[in-house]
Amino acid sequence: MAGAGTALGSRVGGSGDTTMSRVHLLATGGTIAGRAGSGVEPGYRAGEVAVESLIDAVPGLRALATLRGEQVAQVGSQDMDDGLWLRLAARVNALFAGDEADGIVITHGTDTVEETGYFLHLVVRSARPVVLTGAMRPATSLSPDGPLNLYNAVAVAADPEAHGRGAIVVLNDDLHCARDVTKSSTTDVQTFISPGPGLLGTARYGRIRYFRQPTHRHSAASGFSVDGLERLPRVDILYAHAHMPPDLVRASVANGARGIIVAGMGNGNVSTEAAGALSEAAEAGVVVVRSTRVVSGDVGRNIEMDDDTLGFVAADQLNPQKSRVLLQLCLARGMDRLAVQEAFYRH
Repeated sequence: MAGAGTALGSRVGGSGDTTMSRVHLLATGGTIAGRAGSGVEPGYRAGEVAVESLIDAVPGLRALATLRGEQVAQVGSQDMDDGLWLRLAARVNALFAGDEADGIVITHGTDTVEETGYFLHLVVRSARPVVLTGAMRPATSLSPDGPLNLYNAVAVAADPEAHGRGAIVVLNDDLHCARDVTKSSTTDVQTFISPGPGLLGTARYGRIRYFRQPTHRHSAASGFSVDGLERLPRVDILYAHAHMPPDLVRASVANGARGIIVAGMGNGNVSTEAAGALSEAAEAGVVVVRSTRVVSGDVGRNIEMDDDTLGFVAADQLNPQKSRVLLQLCLARGMDRLAVQEAFYRH
């Protein structure tokens, strides 16, 4: 277990000199860059505030690190797509490979930050920290949460003790491993939780305390790369419910899905009819992964459903949206069903 960090934003060069850590900020939009008609108006437009304005709005931010900002996109994270993921991954890997940054902060909408974070957790080939942050209230709010979130995120990215922890999501004074974090409330500022493994650490006005290391393979040790990829394989998520019809499965296959994630009931269960259609899809070469719509807990293999007979993969600890990310990367590598199952245990 690591101890408390001070986040002074310093690094030691080869000659023994101490200089400011270099943090590169990649802005993608989201609520943290949102603008409303007034400070108390609930409706807003995401991604309208530019990166330099975000930086200038946070007192003392430039004292934490040598900071550079770059506008990658200006979207609400509901519009985050595979192409933007690939652009982000390429940019992050290029910055680290060229030794242009000691850490990277990505401002992002909260709706899909856990998915982008987990994707980068698996494909960034560096031990240097990638820190994602956002906000539940727009920049123009009467009491915005974005400025302190950004301050803490830059502090983490500048901290040498953050190295080796993969992608970290920093919001509301909490540090989450990108593999474990999920959004739990539509409106609450304290929306992000890490069910099961718990927090990676905390950050209080830039002073950081770490509780643990990530528990699964990530970064260069993950074995995944997106170099040269122009697109990711299509993987659909189907939400299970009482009397789930089989035609949803067949429609997904007919529209070109190479993988299907089931947000199953309980321990990844689906109706008997849907299970039959999913098994047909698996026999035809579509990789079917059983996850759960429940917020926490593992999905075990061969517990309530006979995965060996049906040809399914059990998601273990990954929720449906994280399962989709991992399966896309597995399919891009050409992994078969048995290798995919091992990946879900290891990553």
